[in-house]
Amino acid sequence: MEILQQIWDVTLGTVTDVLPIAAIIFGFQFAVIRKKPANLGQILFGFVWVLVGLSLFLLGLEWCLFPLGRLMAEQLTDPNFIHAGKAIVDAASQVDWTDYHWVYLFAFLIGFSTTIAEPSLIAVAIKANEVSGGAIGIWGLRLAVALGVAIGISLGCYRIVVGDPIHWYIICGYIVVVIQTSFAPKMIVPLAYDSGGVTTSTVTVPLVAALGLGLSETVPGRNPLIDGFGLIAFASLFPMISVMAYAQISEYRARAKSTDEESAESST
Repeated sequence: MEILQQIWDVTLGTVTDVLPIAAIIFGFQFAVIRKKPANLGQILFGFVWVLVGLSLFLLGLEWCLFPLGRLMAEQLTDPNFIHAGKAIVDAASQVDWTDYHWVYLFAFLIGFSTTIAEPSLIAVAIKANEVSGGAIGIWGLRLAVALGVAIGISLGCYRIVVGDPIHWYIICGYIVVVIQTSFAPKMIVPLAYDSGGVTTSTVTVPLVAALGLGLSETVPGRNPLIDGFGLIAFASLFPMISVMAYAQISEYRARAKSTDEESAESST
């Protein structure tokens, strides 16, 4: 009965959240545009599937992704695991950031894999490929964004372990973004900025948020409210850097190839 009640509550909440969106869309369609949309039956059928899919996804978050992220953080920061073969000293001052190398590796891999599977990133990559006429590769963009998220989350976990103020990391990161914006190809700059937003979506956020809270709860001397949040900011910032770096490297290689071809033609 408890499971059925939870399913009902989630489904009802999803319907409540989606109805305003449907009301705005159909309201403008019938009241402002005053034209019946084509394939109205398919549209309504699609909305039903949206409700079903969102409800099932939210249940999956509650039953799987949130608990899994917290569990992994607790296990990887367990003193018996970290200090295997060492004498455990019960003091917050004894926290050594090098003892948490498995946490950094897990953060890197989970950030990379969840970003690759992010539906919003896949959609943006496909549209960017279509608009650019194939100049922007789908997998190239996805890998660049995933690499940026992975590095950002790993660095965010390091910040939680050592207890540094988050604003210094974010300020330095945006200084790099501003400098890159001046030198990166202009066509990639808006896409790079958007790439930071699409990473903070349905798959990445639950695991990243759970990882940050679990890590801050288990590292001695850390406060979950102060230190547990902020990983998502890293996941949004570093894809901008990695995407613009990807474009700059691609541009440099294209110029080098063009120069080599011109040299070969002139020599002949």
